[in-house]
Amino acid sequence: MEIDSDIVIVGAGISGLATALALHRLGIKSLVLESSDILRAAGIAFTTWTNAWRALDALGIGDSLRQQHGQLFGIYTSSTVTGDVTSYVPFTNKGKHGDHEVRCVRRKALLEALAKDLPNDTIRYSAKVVSIEESGSFKLVHLADGSTLKAKVLLGCDGVTSVVAKWLGFKKPSLTGRSAIRGCAYYKDGHGFESKFQQFVGNGVRYGIVPCDDTAVYWFLTWCPSVQENNTLQDADQLKLKQFVLSKLGKVPEQVKAVIEDTELEEIVRAPLGYRPPWEIVFGSISKENVCVAGDACHPMTPDLGQGGCSALEDGVILARCVANALLNHENEDQYQRIKNGLEKYAKERRWRAFDLISTGYLLGWIQEFDWFGMRFIREKFLSAYLSGLFLNKADVDLTQLVLES
Repeated sequence: MEIDSDIVIVGAGISGLATALALHRLGIKSLVLESSDILRAAGIAFTTWTNAWRALDALGIGDSLRQQHGQLFGIYTSSTVTGDVTSYVPFTNKGKHGDHEVRCVRRKALLEALAKDLPNDTIRYSAKVVSIEESGSFKLVHLADGSTLKAKVLLGCDGVTSVVAKWLGFKKPSLTGRSAIRGCAYYKDGHGFESKFQQFVGNGVRYGIVPCDDTAVYWFLTWCPSVQENNTLQDADQLKLKQFVLSKLGKVPEQVKAVIEDTELEEIVRAPLGYRPPWEIVFGSISKENVCVAGDACHPMTPDLGQGGCSALEDGVILARCVANALLNHENEDQYQRIKNGLEKYAKERRWRAFDLISTGYLLGWIQEFDWFGMRFIREKFLSAYLSGLFLNKADVDLTQLVLES
């Protein structure tokens, strides 16, 4: 069975739902294909920086998410070797493009907020894409259930294993050799932490705790596992992961260490860290004809800048605007050419932004975890505040980029 659909979005993650909601705000209907049978909520939580909040406001869901997540007012960096605070960067200073806003948002809450404002028939679950075929100016999207969608515009927002990215010629993301363990601790009577991002760096690890609200604290540990650690953790259950994290913390306050101890086992996950080499973004095809990619399908990156989800929200707003301009514009050239030009404009806008975020995040992770003594001395004495300042600098985007005006 072949079904006509003007805009098909593959993937109901952050970038896919953001794009669909942005199109909906512009009066354009889309169909989102999600391979799982429910909304995906993996990932626990992530820090949403200024650029993310500007995108969320453009999408019309910023205020509802603010009510659920407390604002953060600065970032402390401490040494896990000495226990000393090496820098503090406030979030209250104005950026080049306005005030900063930083919060830690639960991924599930974000996805539910994005999906809630979409028309009921927007997301099609259990819709796994198996292949893409060209048919004149259309793309035929073949699903595992045997059905086929005929799309004027095909947008790949299907994550690091993207079928659409593969069709465009992108390789699978590269592994960095680093890994992350994440979790969230819940305190019914309140956790007592300041509304600050705290990170601890040294001994080859980076550990951070970030309050989401008065009762939830998100935490993460990133490091480069040895061969022995990889072998030990390969099939480790959550109890062993918790014990491993506790063994790697170094000199941190007992209250900070207790966050790990207080985390329920089902709230702990481990994942290798991958990225798309930035030169692939420069020379690869983000768009081709009436097809393009966004979010992790386009620019998977390490979490060191906290920009993976934030830049995916940026993508959604900018991509929707470019698509809307193509569909609603009635100039002399045909619609297919307008769509192609619109997606090329999106690719041009996002290419160097993605290159910058991937490159900066990769280098930031390397500098923070490389623990040769000379590097540690330079990092703690001279670079700590500068490195923390990168979080704000890379999130300080031009407000005019994140508006929904077709």
